Amino acid sequence: MAPSIGRSPSSRPTPPPLEVRLLRNGMVESLHRVHAVVADTRGRLLMRAGDACHLSFIRSALKPFQAEAFVASGAADLQGATDRSLAIACASHGGSTEQAREVFQLLWKAEVDVSYLRCPCPEGATSPLQHNCSGKHAAFLATCRRLGWPLENYLDPDHPLQQDVLRRVAERLGLPAAELITACDDCGAPTLQLPLAQMALLYSHLGSGGLPTLERLTRAMQAHPELVAGEGRFDTELMRRSLGLLVSKGGAEGIQCLARLGEGLGLAIKVEDGSHRAKWAVALHLLRQLEWLTPAAQEELEQRFLHPMAGQRLDVVGELRFDGA
Repeated sequence: MAPSIGRSPSSRPTPPPLEVRLLRNGMVESLHRVHAVVADTRGRLLMRAGDACHLSFIRSALKPFQAEAFVASGAADLQGATDRSLAIACASHGGSTEQAREVFQLLWKAEVDVSYLRCPCPEGATSPLQHNCSGKHAAFLATCRRLGWPLENYLDPDHPLQQDVLRRVAERLGLPAAELITACDDCGAPTLQLPLAQMALLYSHLGSGGLPTLERLTRAMQAHPELVAGEGRFDTELMRRSLGLLVSKGGAEGIQCLARLGEGLGLAIKVEDGSHRAKWAVALHLLRQLEWLTPAAQEELEQRFLHPMAGQRLDVVGELRFDGA
């Protein structure tokens, strides 16, 4: 039976959302409301804080699922793609020379010219290779080259590549593809509007180990976290310290998703006002509650991300509750 997760509000009482407080010298300066949910691959909501049906666009947290077509089509194997290539295909990177070079290598092996990239050239940069989504776009183009699909309009929602991505995501959610709502992301590619519970369900599949294509991508992200985000960035630093047990992928406007590898558990977070500092604070707060990190790793990450500036501290109020509690 297909899971019905996130399709309609639960009749059970809704636990309160989390609250993130920015404290300046111990006094509250700003507040952020945050929703979070943990789900498994059977579509069960296990724990939540706030509204599990809260709708938002998944943004860049969709990237591992957009990169799945690159692996499933045989394009990755055809060009002898390494874990580095797969990691950059899932990345929201910082445009470093190393990262841009990896994107170029992906295109070069696929015999696709850089001019086909439709992601923008970032302000102050010299090439679209430096755009944070360029790895995803390069994987899109390599897949199209492998399958003989047009390169010029690969971002069109009706393009066979984007329809294939939509179909695969719908399968993971147990829904007809026609029910999924798409919109244009900042890089020009389609993204999806989903209830938070469905984002957690997607990430439970990412962490389950039961789908070889996704498992290959998670292994690559774990092997090369420096390509997925960048030095000092949340996803990179978290995965480095997770002992191979977590995959972390953020998205714009306060989206953060995590997969517990080997256990088929997904955690999805949405900050109502889109704050990135609040999503990192909540992720660390919930990782402490779930005990998914070692104490030493937890302390290191909290020191780095909960103290944005001298005299400031992020404090999280609330916790995940077992569904129905």
